Amino acid sequence: MKNIVVLISGSGSNLQAMIDACQDGTVANARIAAVVSNKADAYGLERARQAGIDTVHLAAAGYSDRDTYDRAMAECIDAYQPDLVILAGFMRILSGEFVRHYQGRMLNVHPSLLPKYTGLHTHQRAIDAGDKEHGTSVHFVTEELDGGPVILQAKVPIFDSDTVEDVTARVQQQEHRIYPLVANWFLQGRLNMADENAIFDGKELPPHGYAAE
Repeated sequence: MKNIVVLISGSGSNLQAMIDACQDGTVANARIAAVVSNKADAYGLERARQAGIDTVHLAAAGYSDRDTYDRAMAECIDAYQPDLVILAGFMRILSGEFVRHYQGRMLNVHPSLLPKYTGLHTHQRAIDAGDKEHGTSVHFVTEELDGGPVILQAKVPIFDSDTVEDVTARVQQQEHRIYPLVANWFLQGRLNMADENAIFDGKELPPHGYAAE
């Protein structure tokens, strides 16, 4: 049984998708060993408790700087012997030391078609730019913010009448589908990172990640 540790800051909808995927076998032979949050009121902690998963709240206010906080967080995570660390709306920039510690076994889902729209407010930025297509990307985490190799993307349309809430809902629906799929690929040994590239079934993935034939 493989161990997953999930880091969250908010409602945890992608966490819930991962919990469900572990329970129904979409993510096979794996369990979420713990959920860690920097926010005490993150609803994702309640989702984890309802599923019988260990929860940890680690407040940044108790630490002198980011590096010290991240070292404490790594110590907490490592106690669960994770095979995979998943960022699911964890709203802190990670230190280089932390990222290097988990390099090649830490994933993030970002709400844009990377490399477009790194950072925040991606849906509004896509609407403001007049984009007709938007989406989400699952990628390995590296020291470059939202810059790690892309593994899989899902695209959604943007319609003229769309609000940010419309686009958010459409994108999240796709995130809940592709994030567990990628986690399963990794835990089954089909996916790894080498030389800053995503490797799937022994082949280097293109810049926008896996695409079905």
